[in-house]
Amino acid sequence: MSKINISRRRFLQGTCLAAGAVALNGCTSVRTASKFCKPGEMLKLGVVGAGGQGVRDWSEMVECGNVRVVAMSDVDSTMLDGAKKWFVDKGMKADFNTYADYRKMLEAEKDLDAVLVATPDHTHARAAIQAMKRGCHVYVEKPLVRTIWEARYFKKVAAECGVVTQMGNHGSARDGLRRGVEILRSGVLGNVTEVHVWTNRPEISPGNKWGWKQPVRRPEGSDPIPPEVNWDFWLGTAPARSFKKDVYHRIAWRAFYDFGTGAFGDMACHTMNLAFRGLELGKVLSGEAVEISERYDDTYPQYSKVKLTYAVRGRKPQVDLFWYDGYRQPPVEIMPQVVTTFGKIPTTGCFIMGDKGVMVNTDDYGESNYFALKGEARMKGVSKHEACVGIPVTLPRAKEQNQRREFVDACFGLTKNTSGTDHSVPLVESMLVGCMAQRIPGKINWNEGKCLSDNAQANALIKPCIRPGWEY
Repeated sequence: MSKINISRRRFLQGTCLAAGAVALNGCTSVRTASKFCKPGEMLKLGVVGAGGQGVRDWSEMVECGNVRVVAMSDVDSTMLDGAKKWFVDKGMKADFNTYADYRKMLEAEKDLDAVLVATPDHTHARAAIQAMKRGCHVYVEKPLVRTIWEARYFKKVAAECGVVTQMGNHGSARDGLRRGVEILRSGVLGNVTEVHVWTNRPEISPGNKWGWKQPVRRPEGSDPIPPEVNWDFWLGTAPARSFKKDVYHRIAWRAFYDFGTGAFGDMACHTMNLAFRGLELGKVLSGEAVEISERYDDTYPQYSKVKLTYAVRGRKPQVDLFWYDGYRQPPVEIMPQVVTTFGKIPTTGCFIMGDKGVMVNTDDYGESNYFALKGEARMKGVSKHEACVGIPVTLPRAKEQNQRREFVDACFGLTKNTSGTDHSVPLVESMLVGCMAQRIPGKINWNEGKCLSDNAQANALIKPCIRPGWEY
């Protein structure tokens, strides 16, 4: 991050940033850099975040057959109890060590090969970076990190420590997404200059049980901290605040600036994935909220429409990507083939517009893709459309279409991971420019080379606040 245009003295003057200054040190591994496990060995896994999405992640890794959980940490002891029950119910020994503080786990467990991080966004970077510095491969739930500075630092440490990383946008391993990427890269759509991506998050609604009720301000007062929860450990690097029942822990934390990245961070790593990979997007030039609900002091908006502009890639033109959340959707007028085919705009999706045709994905993970050439009235599935059938298969297919297994196999050197830092960091960085735009009025022009924008308010959001005792 030496390119940031700020003096060392000014950098160290801020309390939060001074606490994070140690993070510039790079890879000071406790162990030597990680290496691949050998066939016949067991991958020794440490888990940070035993419940919620973590259950699906670590359980699928265990079911690979060559993974042994040796330690789990969670700030909520009921999550650790639930993990032990899973093993017992499967007729397996729950003989792993448990910790409330992942820092203690990483210090004590010297032989870990890999670490899963499945916690709130604000704790991803520190846990993963500390694990990598100990020579561990890391699987980190989306959106990888909460700030752009953390994304750059994550990539730097991963490269220096020579570890496998995987961000948990698990649709990446599905055949449907990989076929969609092949079709987009073939050029059959012609010049693509516009993409529209939408989601029903954040609101909980019929058929959307994983959302959250969007708060608009920080609640006043405090509630007793449940005995099973260590609130200080839950806060981690974030500024201290009082515990409030059913407000932050569990999923509602996504709404708050200090902890999450809103609906954008929750879903864009999934719903933008197809277009980002297929169009080979990378450098984001700007972000602007062109439509938004009231902006709040502490939480993300109830709805927004954000425009991200991506740079030219070789002969491929600049692309405007429009993000919609809170049940906002693209205008019907731009996608008549979609409405004719499905009777309405799908609840979530990704619509990609070229000068020779259009493509739409109708799920969150890039699997269900439909195509129409210019002049055609209806969409056809890509497996049936004549223009797509002959496009060659160029990408490998993941075993069992399982991204967790792909990560495990990559830790043995058997395959290449597909959501490593070359993909995850630019995707997340562009998404975070969009999150800045949700918080700050006006267009934010982003300079990737300098890791700076032309907006002082946005620049204040590049780095996280790091509480003393949580430096990394």
